[in-house]
This record gives sequence, structure tokens and C-alpha cells, in this order.
Amino acid sequence: MKLPPKSTVTPHTAHIRPVTLPLAPQTAEETGLSVTFLVELVAKTMYQLGLTRLTDLCAQLCLSSTVVESVCQFMRRESLLEVTRRGQHEADVQFDLTQVGRTRAAEWLARNSYIGAAPVPLDAYAQQVRAQSVTNQAITAHQVHAAFSDLVVPEDLIDQLGTAVNSGRPILLYGPSGSGKTYLAEHLQRLVGGAVAIPYAICVQGEVIRVFDAQCHHPLTGDEGAHAALDNRTKTDARWVLCQRPCVISGGELTLEMLDLSFDQRAGYYEAPPHFKANNGLFIVDDFGRQVISPRELMNRWVVPMERGHDHLMLRNGGKFTIPFDMVLVFSSNLRPEQLEDPAFLRRLGHKIAVGPVSPADYALIFERDCEAIGIAQDPQAFDQLMHRYHEQNGCPLMACYPHDLLHLMVSRACYLEVPTELSPELLDWAWHTYFGNEALLKATSETRRLA
Repeated sequence: MKLPPKSTVTPHTAHIRPVTLPLAPQTAEETGLSVTFLVELVAKTMYQLGLTRLTDLCAQLCLSSTVVESVCQFMRRESLLEVTRRGQHEADVQFDLTQVGRTRAAEWLARNSYIGAAPVPLDAYAQQVRAQSVTNQAITAHQVHAAFSDLVVPEDLIDQLGTAVNSGRPILLYGPSGSGKTYLAEHLQRLVGGAVAIPYAICVQGEVIRVFDAQCHHPLTGDEGAHAALDNRTKTDARWVLCQRPCVISGGELTLEMLDLSFDQRAGYYEAPPHFKANNGLFIVDDFGRQVISPRELMNRWVVPMERGHDHLMLRNGGKFTIPFDMVLVFSSNLRPEQLEDPAFLRRLGHKIAVGPVSPADYALIFERDCEAIGIAQDPQAFDQLMHRYHEQNGCPLMACYPHDLLHLMVSRACYLEVPTELSPELLDWAWHTYFGNEALLKATSETRRLA
């Protein structure tokens, strides 16, 4: 199958339920955070960033002016800061730390240097994840086929994928390298589209865990308006970012340690593990079976999360807490299921879907579309040469990635030789032998036959 570049993926949203963002807290109590925590966060922000104006503090902390001002007034009574200027309106106030406040802020920074949006409490996070659960979406055959209408994918494979996502069970995509398993897994995001609210960070037992990650959380719109300082009781909580449902990918580098909280000794706060960041979205374990840990060890780590819908994590002080485990979990492997584990163990993977070579008709369509995308004139004679002289004579399977890869090699070669970019026999022959080589070709053919 041929999948477009990542940047062109657009979710099919006809069946998506709109997400409801929490309302902005109007009091310190409504933030779900202790006054002590808020005082430390305000003091560290003023000390480290030099922010003194109320409006700037509100924007940095993603809290309303009523909340931040109430904290600042408490700090005034504790002699931690003082008012240095008042403007013409209520929000135009300027504060500064006292000497005592600066000393305390430096101590708090040495212990925990987190500065940014105020975190949300764990309970609020869990409630929001449940409200926007990925399992709330019922997907129909019509919606699935519409979502994949621009791709060259066999209809029976599309139906298998749609059914698998609907089930909420883990999915195993297996087949030879180059068949499009990873790209296909990524494009399952089209079936779980829509908006979700992601917090910048959460607070658990007084500790900060950073959740928002620009690598996997993509905001739907700019949030400039969310940081306005003026009090507005109809505003949504700016501590949350409205994003596409996340898609997180881990490959052969995945270890058991990566699935636990990561504590940054210098910063003094935690980074959420990848499956935590994937909540309400898609988590892909690529190259399953190639990790340092065995498939059994990895699956054992997720037995409880997969079956009960929650995971247990532990802080450095031994404190344990529970987070939701709400995602479409996809494993992609070049190995057949029986090569990974025994059938009794693999039954935990609800759907095992084979992804292999494409049909000649689909291969021709992929080649044609890639020629158009790259800007090379289609040449039926050159395509026949590719099929008969190279694929058939060498017994090379029709993998979906080959047209794209071969054509790009031809473009680079033509540019180097300063010749027209066209489907000439010379460029095609050079691209083929450069891409495969004798050893690579033998290996690819042997692997395909073994997996067949």
C-alpha cells in the first residue's frame, strides 16, 4: 500500500464528538493545587524570569488574574513580595520579590526548577481522559473507507483495520520490511481523529510531571487568546492545550525503564513516559520483537493496563499512583506471530493483521501516483521493464515502498549527471542496482519467501 507523507495526514472527522475544555479556575482552591505550591511557582517564576507585572505572570502560569492576584496578596502578607506600581485598571499591577522572597525563591528553585504553566491535579487529568476516551468513537465501514479513500490499500485490509480499531484491543501488524506497516499504523490516526485536551503538566503528591510534548502533541489552533490576563468567567482553562489526538511511536530502542517516570535530577521534575503521552490517541511499538527486552517482558509490563484500562506509576519517594491507559495500541513487526511468542500469550493481541506485497494493479497505481508527485512523466514501457526485467526475473516481491524509493534515486542521479529527469533505461537500471545490490536483493527475496 502507498501512504502519503506524514504532513498530509488529515483525520476523517465526520464521526468525532467535540471535546469540552474545563473552565478556567477563578480561585486558588479551584486550581486543585495547594496554596504552598502556587506560592512557590509564582516566586520561582518572578525570580527566574524577572516577571513582575500581573498580566505577565498570568500569561506564564496560564491562570486567571483573580487566581494569581490572590496568591500574590497572600505572599504580600507573608512579606515575600511587595507592590511596586498600580496602573489605571485592576490588572495593571506590578510586584517585586522582597529580599526574603528572593532567598526563598532561590531555595525552591534549587529543589525544583519547574517554571511554566501551572499543572493540573491528577484527578482532573483522569476525568478529562475518560471524557475524551478514544474508545468513545464508533467507526463504521463507510467512515473507514472514506478516511482511506486517497490511499492504495486493499479493501479487505481496510476492513480489518477498521474493525480492529473499533474493538479497542491491541493490534499486531506483521509482514516483510517495506510493506508499509509503520506508515499504515501511523495513518490509523485518521480513524481516531478529533480534538483532545492535553495538560502542560500534572501534579501528583506535590510533584510535577510534564505531559505536553511538542513532538507528539500538535495544537489545533493558536492559543494566544488563552493567555489573556483579564478575568473572564467564560474562558476555558489555559493549562490545557487543544490538540489532535496524539500519535507516539517507539521502536527498537524501547526498554522497560522508558515505560516508567523519568526524573530529571537537575530540573527536579518528571517527564511522562511515552504511553502516558499517548493517552486518548495512538501508541505504536515499531519493530516489535527487535527490542533489547523480549516480547514477553514487554507484554507482561502491559498486561494490567491492556486489560483494566489503567497503569500504575511510582514516584522517586515510593509513592504510587494510577493513570488512565486509553489508547489504540499497535505493534508492528517483521516477524510472524509464532516467531514472537506462543499462541496462548499472543491471544492478548486481539487482532493479527498480515501486511504483504501489493498486487500488480496496485503496484502500477502506486508507481503512477509517485511519478506524478515527483514530477516525472509516466512511461508505460519503462514500467513494463521494471516489472518484467527486474521484479519478475529477480523474483523480487512488489513492496509498496519500492516505486517511491527507486524514483527518488533516479531523480538524484539525473541531477548529478545534469541530464533530464525521465524514466530512461539507464537511470532505472542504476537505481535498481543501487537500491538492492546482489546481497540486498537475495536477502529481501529470502526474507519474503520465508514469511510467505
